Amino acid sequence: MKSLRIVVRRFGGPEVLETVEEEAPEPGRGEVRVRVFAAGVSFADMLMREGIHPEKTTLPFTPGWDIVGVVEKTGEGASNIAVGQMVAALPIHGGYAQYICLPEGDLTPVPAGLDPAEAVSLVLNYVTAHQMIHRVAHASAGQRALIHGAAGGVGTALLQLGRLASLEMYGTASLADHQIVSDLGATPIDYQKSDFVEKIHRLTGDGVDIVFDGVGEANVWRSFQALKPGGRVIAYGFTSFLQKGRLEGGLRYRLRGILRPAWYALRAFLSPGRRRILPYSIQYLKRWRPAWFREDLSTVLNLLLDKKIKPMIADRIPLSEARRAQELIGGGSVRGKLVLVCNAD
Repeated sequence: MKSLRIVVRRFGGPEVLETVEEEAPEPGRGEVRVRVFAAGVSFADMLMREGIHPEKTTLPFTPGWDIVGVVEKTGEGASNIAVGQMVAALPIHGGYAQYICLPEGDLTPVPAGLDPAEAVSLVLNYVTAHQMIHRVAHASAGQRALIHGAAGGVGTALLQLGRLASLEMYGTASLADHQIVSDLGATPIDYQKSDFVEKIHRLTGDGVDIVFDGVGEANVWRSFQALKPGGRVIAYGFTSFLQKGRLEGGLRYRLRGILRPAWYALRAFLSPGRRRILPYSIQYLKRWRPAWFREDLSTVLNLLLDKKIKPMIADRIPLSEARRAQELIGGGSVRGKLVLVCNAD
């Protein structure tokens, strides 16, 4: 049986993505083969394509952090999940393919009736948002939160889950996206035309309890300045690494972008007011607490089933057009989750 897969043989821009046709993989012991219906396209995919993501892999590799599909075949010793079960997983790489083999313990059942594209939107973005709110920030009702990139994939997830947690929310976004931020229950802040630190203090008086910062680099310290005493910045991304989908300033910029937030975290620890900068990584937390990941993914899948959240799907693009999908993400105009359709369900 033939299968399409996207391969990266050298680091670089979207042009390095190749489509190959090969025999579908066979599951090993304890593995299952999943027929992939939907794979998410993420900023992390582009960082890995450029060879600058902390979660590095050896060349050649197949991108794709998050997938939803159906179990098609089980390997020897895989007996806890049935053929025909819809499942979700965070393989970190390998998702841009029609078929993927994964350990059965990495799979989370998806409730019947959910749209695979909406379900895959939860695996990376909504689990990230849920864990930052509840596992890292330990947010409580009535607290104030500032969300950077509030109209993006993780940003809209934070807004929806933050509203369910009864947070008072503020979100930075371009003026064109202010309606999205408002509709999801937050006060929009135009980061292009105003100083968000000054604006936060003017709106709140003493600052916010939590800042969710996926920008990284120097923005982390600016976020720290928006905190009230006892507040914390949750730093989870480095969108400043890429400009128009390409590496900004070379590897020297990458090194600075990693070391500077670490220095800021130390400065924050030594600063008065008990304010902190805390890092978050979905893959590291998944390895440390795998049961948390499965529990949190099940939680957000059930929220989707109960219609308490509604992922924004930017577009559904055929697997063979993965290069175009990453170009769209890199262009910065995509709102919500971009999904690769790997097989028709």
